[in-house]
Amino acid sequence: VCKMPPEGKSDMERVGLFKEMGYISIGDKYTPFIYRPFNESAQKNKQILCGGPKKKSALQAGYFDTQFKRIFEKEALTDLVKIQRQNRIQEAKKNLGKAFLPSSGEKKPSGIGSYYGTLGGPIQAMSPMQNPRKSYKSPGKNMYTSPPKKGSGYGFPGVTLSKLDMYSSDPYDRAKEMLKREIIAHKSMLKGGPFRLNLHPKECFDSNPFKLDKPLPPSKNTEEKKTHFAVPFKPSSPSKRVGGMKAGTFDPYPSHSADSYVTRKPKSVAMNREVKIFRPSPGPKSTPVKSIISLNVNK
Repeated sequence: VCKMPPEGKSDMERVGLFKEMGYISIGDKYTPFIYRPFNESAQKNKQILCGGPKKKSALQAGYFDTQFKRIFEKEALTDLVKIQRQNRIQEAKKNLGKAFLPSSGEKKPSGIGSYYGTLGGPIQAMSPMQNPRKSYKSPGKNMYTSPPKKGSGYGFPGVTLSKLDMYSSDPYDRAKEMLKREIIAHKSMLKGGPFRLNLHPKECFDSNPFKLDKPLPPSKNTEEKKTHFAVPFKPSSPSKRVGGMKAGTFDPYPSHSADSYVTRKPKSVAMNREVKIFRPSPGPKSTPVKSIISLNVNK
């Protein structure tokens, strides 16, 4: 049976268990850190032993193969100098004669404008001699004209080459007057009014009785009738505010009640013990539960 502790709730009400175990350990014996082995698996059973790393040397000890294998075995010695000499002799046999030797070294020019060292020598067309020229003939004097007239041509008569145009009058409404004359001449040639048919489409079979062909008469301005009151409107007085004396209420302040003051006596402790308080049964509670496997691993 779960007993209730002197203070607080029981384990059944808080967690839902008969007894709540400690969270530090599961009751196993504590072993100090000094006596615990650093690597317990390294001290038990057989261990894997391997040799140390091999260093590179002239021996075959640092390689996978036990014997050194050459790339070429029993190959002949190749002398590159001898091969180049033989190739040079074969190329020299292809020459038809002796090697070309220039007669003398190149000549350097002695200065700017000198032809020393050139193949062609001096050029006759570039000689400093002057060619014969014809005698100079004057082209003659220019044509003399009178000086130009002053003025830009805008507003100054007699300045341009052409003669001044005479003024010709032009009526302002000439186009309108000509149009009126044409319209009057056209109407005078007409014999009657425009030709009209009675077979044009209509909205109804008969004429529309609600359609007015005549314009409406002018509306009569009726003067607005103004109503005048003999006595002007006067609003009621504003509402009264509550100033601590109930002045703005409909009813007067209520009279004081004559009931005597009665003190309530507290109930005795014995009465409280007799009356039992209803306490519902607690529902299922959730609690953190560790797995058995994890407990065995931690142990």
